[in-house]
Amino acid sequence: MNPCPCGYYGAKDKNCTCTTSQINKYMGKISGPLLDRIDIHIEVEAVDYKSLDKEEKEETSEEIRKRVNKARKIAYERYKEYGIYSNSQLTPRLIEKYCKLGKKEKEILQAAFEKLGFSARAYGRILKVARTIADLDCKESIELSHLTEAIKYRNLDRKYWEN
Repeated sequence: MNPCPCGYYGAKDKNCTCTTSQINKYMGKISGPLLDRIDIHIEVEAVDYKSLDKEEKEETSEEIRKRVNKARKIAYERYKEYGIYSNSQLTPRLIEKYCKLGKKEKEILQAAFEKLGFSARAYGRILKVARTIADLDCKESIELSHLTEAIKYRNLDRKYWEN
């Protein structure tokens, strides 16, 4: 969703024309508790022409599909005895078993919770997303890079909404 009715609240290169009450009313359409139930939410800035007209090789849709299918197969094989097929279906007990963190990762997650004020629900969601990122990277364990990427995907938790 846009951050306000005109779409420019917080934009670097455009000025928002909305009043504070318009922004609050608009943001009130989605509550913090509802947002908390969404696994991934990020802020996306406008793209300029130079970024679109670059010659760097991007990962193709076919390459992405292969990587995603491989990660899905990894998850399916890991959970087949439980009758589930994806990380999103992990119960708290299975999160504990399959989303183990090392000492450094635990410290980073604790720091993120203290700084960003994440909810208990966000804890499980972050770990499930980190497990998925690790699967996409074909790694058996959740590494620091997987965890920090998952934390970044929760960047709107407290930016515009307060629980």
